[in-house]
Amino acid sequence: MSDDNLNTIFKNVEGQFDTEEPAIGHKQRFLDKLNNQNAVVIAQRKSVLRLWKPILSVAASVVLLLTISFAVLKSNASTDLASISPEMATTQDFLTNTITTELEKLNSEESPEYQDLIVDALFQIKILEENYKQLKLDLNISGKDERVIYAMISNFQDRIDLLQNVVEQIDDLKQTKNEQNENSTTL
Repeated sequence: MSDDNLNTIFKNVEGQFDTEEPAIGHKQRFLDKLNNQNAVVIAQRKSVLRLWKPILSVAASVVLLLTISFAVLKSNASTDLASISPEMATTQDFLTNTITTELEKLNSEESPEYQDLIVDALFQIKILEENYKQLKLDLNISGKDERVIYAMISNFQDRIDLLQNVVEQIDDLKQTKNEQNENSTTL
């Protein structure tokens, strides 16, 4: 392009350029927009990390459920309550089967929403199992003391109650969520 063409172009657009100074605080608003863009990128990275948390919690709860299931099955083979009498063997089998059934119900819950409840319940079950191991030792030491036998049965019942309460809580949460979904769709 020649100088004449450039001069002609500038003469044609004369007065159309924005020659005003930016408003007060323009620089700060510009920097704030840049910072917000950085915050969005960081939030997106955090959301990707948040996706792994439910997956890991599900995997951890499955591993914990399997461990507890094997522990319950192993305790079935031991001669703790079952060695006292045939009635106690029947009671132990019933209680152990009930615990296994409740654990299977929890194991079927794959939703990450309930994993915190499940993991907490499994932790409490683990504590009760440790107490039960101590009760088995006490039973051997005490020579079949009735108080220890009642404590062992009570321990089984506590585990069952705990598992049933967690299953009920999950069912209640599901029902509440369904009701909220129905209410939001009717609006």
